Amino acid sequence: MDLTGTVAVVTGAGRGLGFAYATALAAAGASVVVNDADERAAKEAVDAIAAQGGTAVAEVGAVGPSEVADRLVERAVQEFGRLDLLVTNAGVLRDRVLWKMTDDDFDTVIDVHLRGTFTCVRAAVRRMRDQGDGGSIVVVGSPAGQRGNFGQTNYSAAKAGIVGMVRTWAMECAKADIAVNAVIPVAATAMTKTIPAFAPFVEAAEQRGEPFPAWLRQGEGFGTPEDVAGLLVFLASKAARGITGQAIGIGGDKLSLWSHPEEVATAYQPGGWDADAIAAAWATSVGRRPETYGIPAPRPQDTP
Repeated sequence: MDLTGTVAVVTGAGRGLGFAYATALAAAGASVVVNDADERAAKEAVDAIAAQGGTAVAEVGAVGPSEVADRLVERAVQEFGRLDLLVTNAGVLRDRVLWKMTDDDFDTVIDVHLRGTFTCVRAAVRRMRDQGDGGSIVVVGSPAGQRGNFGQTNYSAAKAGIVGMVRTWAMECAKADIAVNAVIPVAATAMTKTIPAFAPFVEAAEQRGEPFPAWLRQGEGFGTPEDVAGLLVFLASKAARGITGQAIGIGGDKLSLWSHPEEVATAYQPGGWDADAIAAAWATSVGRRPETYGIPAPRPQDTP
C-alpha cells in the first residue's frame, strides 16, 4: 500500500513492536516521527529507517505528560507539515502479584500506558480536527487487557482502559472523520519474553534463529513484531476507511476481531431480585455458563 504523503507519530518506536510499526509505515511511504524515552534507541531507529530509504525523525521523551504529547504533534507539523496517523505503542511493565504490588508499580504503568495514550491521542485529535480532513488513531491494547493475566493488575487495567477509551473516541471523532481503533498484538518482544510459556521460544529465536513452530504461530497467534506491522499499514491506508471503534488482534499467522463486552445471559423476576431469588436462579439461568478469564497457556494441540 502506498502511504506517500502520510505523516505518522509512533510512540515507543525505538525497538520491538514500535520499531516494526515505524519501519513498515516508512517503507510504505509515510514520514514518521519516532518517539522513545531512550535517546539512543530512537536515533538508531531513525538511522535504520533512513538506511532503507525511509523518512523519519526522532523525538525523545517518556509519554504521559501533556507536554510530551504536544511536543510530538508539534514535531510532526514542523518537520512534515501535518499529522495523519498516531500510534500509541509506548509501554512499561512492573509485574507483581496483587499483594506485592506497590503504589509506584501501579502508578508507573498506568501513567505510561493509560495516561500516555490519553494525552497523545488528545493532542493528535486536536491537530487532526484543525486540519479538517480526518485521520487515524491506532492505540495498542493487549490480551491481558481483554482477559486479565496473573501478576498484571496494573497492565491489565491500563490495557482494558485503553480499549474502553477507543469505543468512546470512535463516537466522539466520527464527525471529524477520524478513525480510532485498537490493535491487540501478540509477538516476541522484551515484554512477552518475561512470560514463562513464551520465553523458551523467544530465546530460541533470538539465540539460534529458530522459527516459531506452526502451532505457536497459528494456535496462539504468536510471531515476530514484523508479523504485526502490516495491520498498522492497513489501518493507515485508504483501504481501512470506515473502520473504527474496533479491537483487532494480530500475531503470527492469526488475524482476529475481539468482541466488545455484552450481556451473554439474562433472567427476569417480576418485582425485582432479592438475594434469595438470585441464589435460587443463578445456577440454572445467568450463571449456568460462567465466562472464562485469564490468558490460556500455549498448547501444541491448539493448532487449527
